Amino acid sequence: FPSHDNRKETKEFIRFKIEDVNVLITHIGGRPGKYSKPAYEELIKNGAPKLLICGHSHITLVQMDKRFNMLWMNPGACGYKGFHAVKTILRFSISGERIHDLEVIELGKRV
Repeated sequence: FPSHDNRKETKEFIRFKIEDVNVLITHIGGRPGKYSKPAYEELIKNGAPKLLICGHSHITLVQMDKRFNMLWMNPGACGYKGFHAVKTILRFSISGERIHDLEVIELGKRV
């Protein structure tokens, strides 16, 4: 299973900018008010982005974090391993500094 090899070659935190939106992506980030220690330290050390995308829990959820003034997204899970019943992804648009037209897309049962 290649995920272990991928983790060795990928940074824990990836930051980039799309339009006027700073984005931070990580695997295990926790959630607003209960971030993982590494994610919390990253937010404090390097500043909060406008958008944080993380996973790990397999639970689809989007929430505004008022403390850091950022939108937090967990797209759920689209694979066949895990406890999720339905595979999900998120689709959204970015225009300038706006994050909009968010959709949760269900890809069918995990089976």
